Amino acid sequence: MKPIFIGVGAAFFFAFTFVLNRSMELAGGSWIWSASLRYIFMIPFLLVIVLVRRNFGALLVEMKRNLLSWIIWSFVGFGLFYAPLCFAAAYSPGWLIAGTWQVTIISGALLAPLFYELRSLDDGVVKIRGGISLRGLGMSLIILLGIAIMQMEQAKELSGVALLLGVLPVLVASFAYPLGNRKMMEVCEGRLDPYQRVLGMTLASLPLWLLLSLYGLIVEGPPTGQQSVQALLVAVSSGVIATVLFFRATDMVRGNMQKLAAVEATQSIEVLFALIGEVFVLSAPLPSLLSWLGMMLVIIGMVLHSYLSNKPVAVSTSTGVSQ
Repeated sequence: MKPIFIGVGAAFFFAFTFVLNRSMELAGGSWIWSASLRYIFMIPFLLVIVLVRRNFGALLVEMKRNLLSWIIWSFVGFGLFYAPLCFAAAYSPGWLIAGTWQVTIISGALLAPLFYELRSLDDGVVKIRGGISLRGLGMSLIILLGIAIMQMEQAKELSGVALLLGVLPVLVASFAYPLGNRKMMEVCEGRLDPYQRVLGMTLASLPLWLLLSLYGLIVEGPPTGQQSVQALLVAVSSGVIATVLFFRATDMVRGNMQKLAAVEATQSIEVLFALIGEVFVLSAPLPSLLSWLGMMLVIIGMVLHSYLSNKPVAVSTSTGVSQ
């Protein structure tokens, strides 16, 4: 259960992303600076942590070993994850983005056949291609049903364009984040700790953020002081604390696709934290009784998902589906 609790802690700090990004957009800040400043600001904090732990040299050795993979999967896991989320914040409120983001629960489950997991058999530990857990997928659908109920009333107030531009980018991000994270776990094979891996992926994706910053400087002008401060808060809370916690939780269940999906499912709590944050920070109205019902379904689905992740499963290697 420890990875689950760590995942919930990560969800709390990740929720700052949705609230503060929406706050920056409402204050007139550009999504370009919201995205790029987060990762630029993350580097000094992570660099100090890794240097103090005397792990920077090992990180450089690891990155040189397979630099192309680092660049590709960091671009996917960080670039195609966060830039679309910030873009969506320009068109939709934080609660809708946080709710749509929970599709990543199913996205992660659907990605399982692309990876191998470790299984203990009579003749030792072997690698078996991951399968789609039907039980876990069922619990994920309960979570998503709760989220859909939560958003039902508010979504009626949004235009079709806002829904399209606020939802499609988040769907892209929902696949990019677990894909990039899992691929980097494959590349590292447990040789790096979460601080090293987050710093490495941030450095590998830095060319993207510098180019995006240059584009923002030309098109939008420099960021305001208020946006810079809020981007710094996002960098510390979501970029450093939440990402390190989440990577630590996923590292603890590396090699078990079912438990990995359960850890990823803890991120469903983000929608609750984001809703609370919007109420207190952005003075959003309190949710209705129907929305509270949706929240309960989210919590029940996550608890069941976590429970099932600790039960043995039978795997059919021919179909790639676990029961």
